[in-house]
Amino acid sequence: MRRFDSKTLLIATHNAGKLEEFHELLTPLGITVTSAKDHNLPEPEETGTTFIENARLKAHAAAQATGLPALADDSGLEVAALDGAPGVYTADWAETPQGRDFIMAMEKTHAKLIAANAPQPWHARFCCTLVLAWPDGHDEVFEGHANGTLVWPRRGQDGHGYDPMFQPAGETRTFAEMTHDEKNALSHRGAALNALMRGCFQ
Repeated sequence: MRRFDSKTLLIATHNAGKLEEFHELLTPLGITVTSAKDHNLPEPEETGTTFIENARLKAHAAAQATGLPALADDSGLEVAALDGAPGVYTADWAETPQGRDFIMAMEKTHAKLIAANAPQPWHARFCCTLVLAWPDGHDEVFEGHANGTLVWPRRGQDGHGYDPMFQPAGETRTFAEMTHDEKNALSHRGAALNALMRGCFQ
């Protein structure tokens, strides 16, 4: 496995919530985080049908455009009663002409569960795939998951995306009711990043 030996890491995302989480997780390690926006990179079209395909697409596009190692994340919510949907299309469920609306996406998810007459608890998991790519085309892949259930009505003011309706296993609060540090200790992204740290940073 290739070692990462730089003090600066390009995060190939325009998502402010994801960038904030990476900043919180990586800054204590002495790593400076820059974003795709900082480098004026366009958002590549996510044409993959799996998390790893989309993460690879974004990481390699950023590494090739900048000549820097780039880390990309593709993540989503898989709901058991909806046959794993929205999955890789999680962000698409939030798309509107005005931008992403995750309140609408959560309402849509809840409506589909009710329409399916799905018995509670509504089991779900968050999935995260990280790809760290170098300009020479090499990459390393890491995955993380957070198991839990969906709640309704949604609860909490913090977090982003589907956090207000996701209650991780063993907890009584949703991700959106936790502090950032509490969420990072349990999240799919935190688990994937821990695997990345063990593999490429130690």
